[in-house]
Amino acid sequence: MVTMKFNPIRIAWTMVVAICFAGVSCNDDDQPEPGPLQTGILVKADATFGQILTDSAGQVLYIFSRDADGNSACAGNCLTLWPKYYSSHAASSEGIDSEDIGTTTLADGSLQTTYKGWPLYYYANDEVPGDIRGDGVGGNWFVAKPDYSVLLVQNQLVGGDGTAYTADLMPGEGLTPYLVDAYGRTLYGFVNDRYNTNNFTREDFSNNGVWPVYESDVQSVPSTTDPEDFAEISVFGRTQLTYKGWPLYYFGQDGARGETKGIDFPALGIWPVLNPDSPEATAP
Repeated sequence: MVTMKFNPIRIAWTMVVAICFAGVSCNDDDQPEPGPLQTGILVKADATFGQILTDSAGQVLYIFSRDADGNSACAGNCLTLWPKYYSSHAASSEGIDSEDIGTTTLADGSLQTTYKGWPLYYYANDEVPGDIRGDGVGGNWFVAKPDYSVLLVQNQLVGGDGTAYTADLMPGEGLTPYLVDAYGRTLYGFVNDRYNTNNFTREDFSNNGVWPVYESDVQSVPSTTDPEDFAEISVFGRTQLTYKGWPLYYFGQDGARGETKGIDFPALGIWPVLNPDSPEATAP
């Protein structure tokens, strides 16, 4: 007795042939046109997080708060749980600005794709495309999004004279959480400002080069912050973002992401960095 092996492809093809003989047209012209093949980073809509970034297969991408300077701080066992993302076609999607895509080189010489300067990762515990189980893990990992107004980093504070400071502004080593813009540039508050009131910027913006206002509206914020803590104010016709009532500024001498030269200019405590533990600004 001969045993017939089950062949699903042969069965499917036999059914197609039978349909064609039954009088149903099987011309190639009747087949739907395939959609364009999507490659690189995609922008997807999520019911909880809004717009998010995924790879071409829909697997969610993440950023790491300790990558403040644009270099990957995830190594060894970290990369087992948070594998790097790299694609030579990362910028090919219509929804992605190619100028926001770059690469960073890891210690082993391999490349990792960056978005707005942030190295991108997967989360090993995301089982299927669309899973977002890594956001907020350890307070350091956030789903990658195209529309963050601010992000949180964990970084070493270093003043303009090269002195390292702890979170309480004492000389020493230690990571401090603080707000940055979507490209990782440090944001500051001014001790003499009042709640949602900018007391520094002149009407002619003649001092804006020293402490430029952070001109942004409220969009997406990290999940470990309270969206209600963010607001917009008008400063002589320009929109400035505030956090807990503190108007947010850049420091003109911070030449690169990750720099915090403003923390001791002109003295410690005058222009502090801000984080979820910062007090609210004093009422006007």
